[in-house]
Amino acid sequence: MALSIWEILAVFAAGVGAGTINTIVGSGTLITFPVLLATGLPPVTATVSNALGLIPGSISGAIGYRKELAGQRRRILKLSAGAAIGGLTGATLLLALPSTAFETIVPVLVALALVLVVLQPRISKAVQRRREHTGATPRTDGGPLLFTGLTLASVYGGYFTAAQGIIYLSLMGMLVDDTIQRLNAVKNVLAAVVNTIAALFFLFVADFDWTAVVLIAAGSAIGGQIGAKVGRRLSPTVLRGLIVIVGTLAIVQLLLR
Repeated sequence: MALSIWEILAVFAAGVGAGTINTIVGSGTLITFPVLLATGLPPVTATVSNALGLIPGSISGAIGYRKELAGQRRRILKLSAGAAIGGLTGATLLLALPSTAFETIVPVLVALALVLVVLQPRISKAVQRRREHTGATPRTDGGPLLFTGLTLASVYGGYFTAAQGIIYLSLMGMLVDDTIQRLNAVKNVLAAVVNTIAALFFLFVADFDWTAVVLIAAGSAIGGQIGAKVGRRLSPTVLRGLIVIVGTLAIVQLLLR
């Protein structure tokens, strides 16, 4: 589809914004998706083009957080397997189900994730006190509960991707003993896995717009580096606050769609 110069600039700028916010928090799709719809792309084509375009941004963000990824190889490999399964399942559902299938449950999931993000420091302290009392060992991978939860979140990620990062962070924050910055680094890798798996599937079975893909890809790659530089400097309190703000805006936009 032919785009005007202003539409080209708008899609590129949306890609930069999405890459930045995805790396720091998540929910960048809520920036790019409406812009793609405004250019005249059908919803499914816009979703597929968006998923393809955000791959460089996810990879760029993960590279930007490479310092925080040190020592997490085993955790990442395990959780990435669930993310790949979930992403492929979600991509399949996108083409098989009506576009409104997830719209009712998604705002509820995001709202629950935000509550968990807010309460996570208090809950973690309570769990730590209990562990010190019982002598239990720290959690390093979250066990079957985290694997299952992230796999299900990745199904949604492969279907639409908006706010999946917030759900990832809330689950890992509740079930893994580690800093929020290191968990955010893992979140970026998982998002890259989901986007890549879904995009590879879409390449063979769905329609997409190459102009939109290239513009978002270029913008999101730049945004991923910006997001990494900004996000790594945020304190845990500020990062949680930003997550809550972005998540709340995501809920509002999802409800108004």
